[in-house]
Amino acid sequence: MPSSRPPHAPRRTGARRALLALAALPLSSADALAQAAEDGVTLPELSVVGEAGRSGFGVASPQGSAPRVIEQPVGQVVTQVGRSGTIGDRPATDIGSVLVNSPGVTVRQGNGARDVVISIRGNNARSTGVTKNMVVLEDGFILTQPDGASRFDLVDPRAYSRIDVFRGPQSALFGNYATGGALAFRTRTGREINGYEIGTDAGSFGYLSNYFTVGGASGPVEISLFASDARGDGYQDHSSYDTQTINLLASYTPTPDNRFTLKVINNQVNADLPARSSLDQFGINPYQRGCAAAATAAPGCTLTNLRINGAFGATVPVTADEGAFGRKDRRTIVAARWEHDIDAQTTWRTQLGFDERNFNQPFYTSSSRGSYPSWNFLTDLTRRGDLFGLPAVGYVALAYNTIDNHITTFNRAPYGGPTLGALIGDQEAVQSNLGGRARTEVALSDQWTGVLGIAAENTTITGRNLAYGYSATERTTTVATTDRSFLNVAPELALVYRPNAAWAFRGRAATGYTTPAASNLFITPAGLPGSNTQLQTQENLGFDLGADWTPTENLRLSLTGFYEFFRNELVSQSPGAGLLSYTFNAPASEHRGIEFAADWTFSPGWRAVAAYTFDDQIYTTYTEQLSVCQVSPPFSLPCSGARPVTERFDRAGNAIPGVPAHQLLARIGYDQATGPLAGLGAYVEAVVQDGFFIDNANQLKAPGYTVVNANVHYAADLPGGYAKRISLYAEVRNVFDETYVSSAQNLANSLSSTTGLQNGAGVLATTPGSVFAGAPRNVVAGMRLSF
Repeated sequence: MPSSRPPHAPRRTGARRALLALAALPLSSADALAQAAEDGVTLPELSVVGEAGRSGFGVASPQGSAPRVIEQPVGQVVTQVGRSGTIGDRPATDIGSVLVNSPGVTVRQGNGARDVVISIRGNNARSTGVTKNMVVLEDGFILTQPDGASRFDLVDPRAYSRIDVFRGPQSALFGNYATGGALAFRTRTGREINGYEIGTDAGSFGYLSNYFTVGGASGPVEISLFASDARGDGYQDHSSYDTQTINLLASYTPTPDNRFTLKVINNQVNADLPARSSLDQFGINPYQRGCAAAATAAPGCTLTNLRINGAFGATVPVTADEGAFGRKDRRTIVAARWEHDIDAQTTWRTQLGFDERNFNQPFYTSSSRGSYPSWNFLTDLTRRGDLFGLPAVGYVALAYNTIDNHITTFNRAPYGGPTLGALIGDQEAVQSNLGGRARTEVALSDQWTGVLGIAAENTTITGRNLAYGYSATERTTTVATTDRSFLNVAPELALVYRPNAAWAFRGRAATGYTTPAASNLFITPAGLPGSNTQLQTQENLGFDLGADWTPTENLRLSLTGFYEFFRNELVSQSPGAGLLSYTFNAPASEHRGIEFAADWTFSPGWRAVAAYTFDDQIYTTYTEQLSVCQVSPPFSLPCSGARPVTERFDRAGNAIPGVPAHQLLARIGYDQATGPLAGLGAYVEAVVQDGFFIDNANQLKAPGYTVVNANVHYAADLPGGYAKRISLYAEVRNVFDETYVSSAQNLANSLSSTTGLQNGAGVLATTPGSVFAGAPRNVVAGMRLSF
């Protein structure tokens, strides 16, 4: 909030003068903030803002506690997803069910429990593990580790009042890894909660979630605490899980000019993992049922070959049960921030966070164990004043983060629980990112607002990987080392034109960059630990043109067209069942499409929302090299008794795998506002996704689907009782019991060892290790009491 310092305050110190000089270029007045907020700052396309509304800096832990250029960014393409219809009156079991409300967002099933993989505009749609190509924040603190990895196991939707989805290249604002965009989560503050809540959700397949929230403010102190325990048997064989989350936001405001904020998140997940099937197996046995033992496995069960001695030689096929595939991971984040109002127009923030990702993942043919501790430091300055007589707001930031990776990889051995075999990889690496960012938002006139931003960042990666191979006579060791440095610069330019209160027109040109992570550099195209250290930085240049129309409070429409040019796009795919996914650079590609959002209260109590994305992605320059050892006579040595065959295939013009061309969320609902049935509501929604290719040759497609969900909910105040409010809800998901693919890992094309020709779709369709089925019809109901 603005400082209470009077105009005749004492002269600033030299340190303060230096900080003000740093921010002198971008200046603005307080009145300009409100004007800029109307100039297309943020597009509330689908959901209402969180319960406390959008605010600036407050007395204690304002919502988001982020600088104004993130809380209210001019010229950005941003969707607000709030509690109404997405979190507050439904059993939101994972963040994916919430984020599908935003255009441009694709959701994939991750590896167990409520883990989901999120992509924005198709960036990261090819991943089936961690989320990359975006930056994730919570209450202004960074949740993306310095290697670009974000996971959503730790995210329980119940904790949030709002999520902002930034679409398009965002490195000028968020730095490394923001080629696709960013997600900004806003925890419910103590003032919003003002008491405590307890809730329980229960449903099909043994699902049970218990949670509570407590929060309030007293004088200079404000605290909100959320905790949950969720568990279930899963809808596939060998997919039970339990996960616990604690999320704390606390602040202390000793003076009007100083605010201190503490953030703590801890998540523990224990999950059994089913095997990923082939597309053919998905058609036969989508939920991998009857797959307890290989000897009695039902048709369509996926079997994984594990080495009998855990090191070399003969293998034995096992089911997910027999292999005891699973995850036991922990994520802990502790961060603190100091905000200081230097004067009525200038705010300085400094924050430091510790983030550790600890994992034990004995699934499929290998087991990975590691600890990834990291540190994030950010200091920034926001200044409001004038620039050449025009109202403006300026932002400058210095950011540094570093991560120390140590991961060991073992072969899996069959039976007896998650038995480890021989050590096959030992990797150590340190990755650091150091950079600065600056941004100016200028009110050029009553109708025009301009934005200019730039970021520069240097990334260094040093490390080594030891890869071990085994035979009956010896163990071999292959050493791969890397000492890479990447310097990246990302400019941004935007214009917003608002001819009247109903219309806003946006134009934006922005850039993004994503450097390879250390883990990308040490997985070979064979899917084994080794050297892949030639990878380059992924870069993209994106253009957005859009319009927003809000003729009344009851109707909001938004349409955005985007065209993005990628260079050295980092693409990951699997070389085969059970092997590690590897990463390669596609020299040039293009992403282009349309995003549409609508929110219409067309009659008292009735509301319709829609989020549609058309996303067309193609390779424009990419030649793929495939190799095989051809065993047909008369060929023999030197390829271990066969002839090595290498072929090159031009993939230019092919669709980039993993990205559906069409996606749609459509919802219509009714809420009774008055009378004896006040608080009763219901809605029906459809989630539609087009089919998508899962190989570079575009031979095989995962089928599209339409899933329909139906919800009924009721909320009422409880006057005179111990509890203040009750909320009840029930939801039938996948009403028509659609069998669909919720995740499909991209498969590498291959050559026939008999003919030397490229294998067709039939071979890919029988390749396991790709598909997870989505949940069949299920019912979840819950209750929440507020005190």
